[in-house]
Amino acid sequence: MLSRRNFLKLALFTPFLLAKTRDTEKSLYKEALYYFRIQNKKNQVECQLCPRGCLLGDGDLGFCRARKNINGRLYALGYGAPCAVHVDPIEKKPFFHVIPQSASLSIASAGCNLRCKFCQNWQISQVSPMETVNYELPPRKVVDMAKKMKCKSIAYTYTEPTNFYEYMLDTARIAKKEGILNVSHTNGYINRKPLEELSSLIDAVNVDLKGFDDAFYAKLCEANLKPVLDTLKILKTKGVWIEITNLVIPGYNDREETIREMCIWIKENLGEDVPLHFTRFFPMYLMNSLSPTPVSTLEKAREIAISVGLSYVYLGNVPGHLGENTYCKRCKRAVLKRSGFNLLENNLKDGRCKFCGQEIKGIWKA
Repeated sequence: MLSRRNFLKLALFTPFLLAKTRDTEKSLYKEALYYFRIQNKKNQVECQLCPRGCLLGDGDLGFCRARKNINGRLYALGYGAPCAVHVDPIEKKPFFHVIPQSASLSIASAGCNLRCKFCQNWQISQVSPMETVNYELPPRKVVDMAKKMKCKSIAYTYTEPTNFYEYMLDTARIAKKEGILNVSHTNGYINRKPLEELSSLIDAVNVDLKGFDDAFYAKLCEANLKPVLDTLKILKTKGVWIEITNLVIPGYNDREETIREMCIWIKENLGEDVPLHFTRFFPMYLMNSLSPTPVSTLEKAREIAISVGLSYVYLGNVPGHLGENTYCKRCKRAVLKRSGFNLLENNLKDGRCKFCGQEIKGIWKA
C-alpha cells in the first residue's frame, strides 16, 4: 500500500474520479482489438482475445464483463479508467528476480475472464468497469505518474490484464519508449496472436498456474489448463522473463503427485531457472470455509520442486520463512534475503552471486 506521502502525491496526480453518468460512461469505451463482425442481421460479433471466443449479440457483455457489443462493434470497457492505482514494491506482484525492492506503479481495470472461487480481488475482478469507481488515467498519464513516483516499472495486475488489453498495450508502448519496464501478473488465459503482440512490449510476466489438471480448472475457475500452458511456452519462446505462482489450496491442488508432475513440466518446457512461487491460501470469496494451507504442505511442495531440479523455489504468504530467500544454485548461499515484501540483504553483483560468481537469472537493471 502507499505511504501517506505517496498517497497524497497520487491523489494530486489523479485529482478526480469518473462520475457514473451516461456521458462519462461513453468515455470508458474503446473499440476492441481481436474480434470480427458476423455478417447477419443480428449485429453479432465474436471476440478472439481469449480462448472463450464469446459470441455476443447487440448489447451483450463478454464473459469477462469488460467487453461489450454496441451496434455490431466490440468495445473494451474501462480504457483509461482503472479502478485500482497503487505504488507497490515489485516483490508484491510477486517478482523476486526483477529489480529487487524497486517501486512498481500498479494498475487494474475491472473484470476477469476466469471465475476463480478463491479470488482475492473478487470485488473488482468479478464485476464490470461500469460497476466500479474509476480514476481518469489515460496511458500517457500512467507513464507520467510512474516517472513522477520514480517507479522502475508499470505493473498490470490485481484483476486480469487481458480484460484491459488495449489499455495495457497502449500504455506499454509509451513506457517502453521511455525506459520503464512493463510487467504483468496474469492467469495466462489469452490467445496466441494477442499474446505475441503483447510479448514485444512486456518485459516480465508472472503467470498464475492455478493447478495442473483440467478438473481443477473446470471446477474452481470455469476454464481449462491447456491455454495457460500454451501461454507459458509462447512467453518462453519470445524471451519474456517468466515467474510462476501456484496458490496451494488444501484438498484441491495439493496432491504431491500432481505438484511433482507440474514441476517436471516446468523444467522440461521452460527451464530450471524459472522461479516458482508456492503461495499460502487463506479463506477468501466463495471458499471462505476452508482452513489456510499448512506451512508444512508448502514446504513439502518446495522440496519436491527442488528435487525435480528447479533452481529458484519460493514460499509466499509466509513472512520470515527461509523459503522467501533466493539461494545460489552453485554455492547454496543466500544471495537475496527477504521478509515479506522487504529485502533484507542483497548479495548480487552484476547479476551474479558475490560469493562464487554463479549467474542468477533475472532482470537486475532497468
